[in-house]
Amino acid sequence: MNRKPVATRFLSFLLVVHCLLFTFYSSIAQTLSPSAQASLITYGPGDDDISSSFGHTEIRIYDPVTGLDRDYSYGGFDYNADSFVLKFLRGTLPYNLTVHSLYQVIYYYQQTNRSIREQQLNLSPTQRQRLFADLEANYLPQNREYRYKFYYDNCSTRPRDMIVKACGDSLTIPSRAQMTGKSYRDWMNDYLGGKPWSQLVMNLAIGKPADEQTDGWQAMYLPDQLHDQLAHALLRQANGQIVPLVGGERTVLSAQKTFRKQVSLLLDPDVIFTILGIVVVVFTIRRYKLGRVDRWLDLLLFSFTGFWGWILFLLWVATDHGVTAWNPTLLYMMPLHLPLIYWATGLMATARRRTLYFGITSVLILLGMILSKVPGGVDVVFPLMLLVRCIVNMQPVRQGRQTPMRVA
Repeated sequence: MNRKPVATRFLSFLLVVHCLLFTFYSSIAQTLSPSAQASLITYGPGDDDISSSFGHTEIRIYDPVTGLDRDYSYGGFDYNADSFVLKFLRGTLPYNLTVHSLYQVIYYYQQTNRSIREQQLNLSPTQRQRLFADLEANYLPQNREYRYKFYYDNCSTRPRDMIVKACGDSLTIPSRAQMTGKSYRDWMNDYLGGKPWSQLVMNLAIGKPADEQTDGWQAMYLPDQLHDQLAHALLRQANGQIVPLVGGERTVLSAQKTFRKQVSLLLDPDVIFTILGIVVVVFTIRRYKLGRVDRWLDLLLFSFTGFWGWILFLLWVATDHGVTAWNPTLLYMMPLHLPLIYWATGLMATARRRTLYFGITSVLILLGMILSKVPGGVDVVFPLMLLVRCIVNMQPVRQGRQTPMRVA
């Protein structure tokens, strides 16, 4: 047996592996030149999907001497991941740090009419090198994944934290501890005004944590806020001199001014639910005057409400979003409507049973309307419609009757 070719192939294999490992880790050990720059890239909001509505943030490291040009983005995730939809709904979908060149993505942002702004950071060579090393360490396969949380840990807060870590106590952000006068929910709704259905669904899904009043630090979960607040940040240099953190800003791509797309009036959720509410109330009153309380309508409305109540409840107890807990919307979208509505409206249901169920439901509906923070009219019209059905079902007992009204 000829062992020489085997040995040669083995040595060649080791050489290839060594070269690959050297190429992979060389950027981590690379020292930036004095001409290197670190900057914050802020992408404007877009209309292509809900994830683009709030904009995006990246950190760019550019070294003209070595030819290094890398953008670090904490917004990557895998659409092809196992159980993608389930993980996304549960808040367990892993996001990851991706790296690319700024000019590799310009075409996409130009096509989607989204602005790109670049703020050059006045970091010292040591701070710049530290930021670069930390980003490269984060990009290692074992480190690049993280658990995304919409308000607390996202593509904007991660770059913020990396910059703050690199600067240490030499960085001062004047607005950091100042209260903004807005909650997480308020900030979110500023960006969802043109997407009423997305705004409705997201507001129904989030609970009391979203109503926490934010200071400047917390508001930087939004890329625009991070951009604006760092624009006024100060940096103390080694000689004690105080300089702006942002040394200069340029607009890489300016979005064209366009009229915001308006949802058709007949497709607006406020209009749809208002029409539905009027129809149900008018129908209820007319039928009540005939001495009838329609069982099928209560089954339909409260089964629908209970179904969505279960979804909201599961978003609270079975997910890791951090903002879907203690949701006051559940007071009128009570999950137990499904199946209790069948118990309360059955053919054998007594007036006492109906009054107990719909009386308790009325109180919960009123509390939910008071405590809920969902913008728009749906949060008023829909529970009022349910409240009318509750009052009608309690009416026979209030008149002293001992048996239910006729049901259909």
